[in-house]
Order: sequence, then C-alpha cells, then structure tokens
Amino acid sequence: MESPLTLIQIPPGHSVEEWNEAYAKVESYLSALRVKNKFLRGQFVYRILGQAIQRPPQEASCAPTELAMEEAVKVINNWVGQLLNANVADTPHRIATQGRLAMLLADVPGKWQELFLTPGPWPDGLVKAMRESYLRAGPDFQVSQMQPRPIDLGPIHTLTTLHKRPYLKMMMVWVLFLAAGIFLFLVWH
Repeated sequence: MESPLTLIQIPPGHSVEEWNEAYAKVESYLSALRVKNKFLRGQFVYRILGQAIQRPPQEASCAPTELAMEEAVKVINNWVGQLLNANVADTPHRIATQGRLAMLLADVPGKWQELFLTPGPWPDGLVKAMRESYLRAGPDFQVSQMQPRPIDLGPIHTLTTLHKRPYLKMMMVWVLFLAAGIFLFLVWH
C-alpha cells in the first residue's frame, strides 16, 4: 500500500519548510476547534494541504500558509453548510462564525469527532444538535422601542441655565454683600 505522503507532490516555487509551516498552522487551527485525536487531525490536515496544493497555478504567488488556511476555512464552511443545509455562498460570514460556534456548542469534536469533515449522511443526533446550536448561536430577537430623550450635557448645561434658577439672584446678592464686607474689613484693618 502506498503512503499518502507520496501521493502529494509539492509544487515548484515553495519549499518544504513553507509547507511544514502551513501544516503546523492548519493543525493548530483544528486543535483550536477541539479536534483532539491526533490521527484524525493529521488526516484532516493532510487532506486540506492536498487541496491547497492542487489550487490553480495563478495562486502560486501566495504563501503556502495562506493557501492552506483559506482551504481549511473553505472546507469547514462547506461541511457546516452541508450539515445545516445552508447555502455557504449566501451567508459565508454567518457560516464561518455561527457555524463554528454551533460546532463548539454541540461538542461536535468531542462527541462526533470521527464524523467531522466527513461527507453525509450523518446521524440524526449530530444534525439535530448542530441545527439547534446554530439557531442558539445567533442573537436572540428582541422587540424594543426607543423613546427620544433629551441629551444630558452635564455641568455645561447647568452653567448655561443658572439665570433660570429662582434663588440665583438672591445668592448673588449675598455673595456681593459678603465680598463687600470682606473688602471693608481688609481696608479698615
């Protein structure tokens, strides 16, 4: 039996070290998604790198890590989209965020790790858990009404409305009397 490593030919223009770095990035990404089984994680990484290597030659100017991570995101988005029966092209950002959150809420890497990134049909428990988690992953819809309120300008507003205060004139008269008294005291002593 031939080793899977001999099936992939590294395209010219990039070194083996660059593809090793891409391997490490994709492996870290899958590890962050809680794929704990090293054997499965290695298979997923190998499959993703194989697809990244086979991308069109005009993308050869991109770094292998960039190609591999784009392919990883695409593969996971497509898998989540198929599982949720959602069109990835219509909602790529929603699938990317809510789909991954739904995966973590449903504990797909923990309970159904061997089904991660595999084509369907999937067990009903996996599909149900993902769909319920996907709906929970979004914000709750709340009807609210906003009433316009006056803007509170803080102390500036208070200073601009001092002339409207009823006791302000009386306070100013007393402050003037007090100032006059202090002045007279200082002059005569």
